[in-house]
Amino acid sequence: MRTLDTAVLAHLQQRGTQHAQLLAWVQARNRETDAIETIGFWTGADHEDFVVNGQTRTYYGAGTMLKVNPLIGEAGLKVRTSRLKLSHLAPEVQIAIRGYDARNAPCELHVAYFDPVSHALIDSPQRVFKGVIAGVDITRGEIGNEGSCEVGLLSSARSMIRTLALKKSDTALRARAPGDAFRQYTDISGTVEAVWGEQRAAAPSAPAAAAAPSPSRESPGK
Repeated sequence: MRTLDTAVLAHLQQRGTQHAQLLAWVQARNRETDAIETIGFWTGADHEDFVVNGQTRTYYGAGTMLKVNPLIGEAGLKVRTSRLKLSHLAPEVQIAIRGYDARNAPCELHVAYFDPVSHALIDSPQRVFKGVIAGVDITRGEIGNEGSCEVGLLSSARSMIRTLALKKSDTALRARAPGDAFRQYTDISGTVEAVWGEQRAAAPSAPAAAAAPSPSRESPGK
């Protein structure tokens, strides 16, 4: 069950007019510096700072994020998917998509609730999704049509369906860290007999050689 702050929960229980905006936060690797950097987008009318988890984050608005598929929350280990539609013309989006390696980059979605009369933020944004970016599809619009930039998302439950690390080879591990020899015997794993906590059984003794037949004796006089 999703946990909401007290102020937000009281606001939703009134069942009155609601004013909510969606926020997206991405952590991706900079292609030039190889450093992990962050960038945020939201459906608001202008750039805005929000405090999330005790940190101030800057979210770019003014049409940078155009649409998001409905978010479905449910218990269990099912991998949830969603898609964000961003403005491919916004310079902030161009930086995020072309300047960063966004594939498998961590992504969070929050919802910010505002008072419908004063437009004041009711409480800190509530997280509604946590996962990674599965891929980015950029479509160039033909003459007279609009292009698009859609970002596919997979929820964090994806980590529960990853293949076992036992399938990684020693070569793949050393490519990342040449001195890491943790998997140097992976290729022969399971083929070498090992006895744990018990005495190895004695090898069967070799069969005794068959006794040679004794020469027959002839009776005297023959």
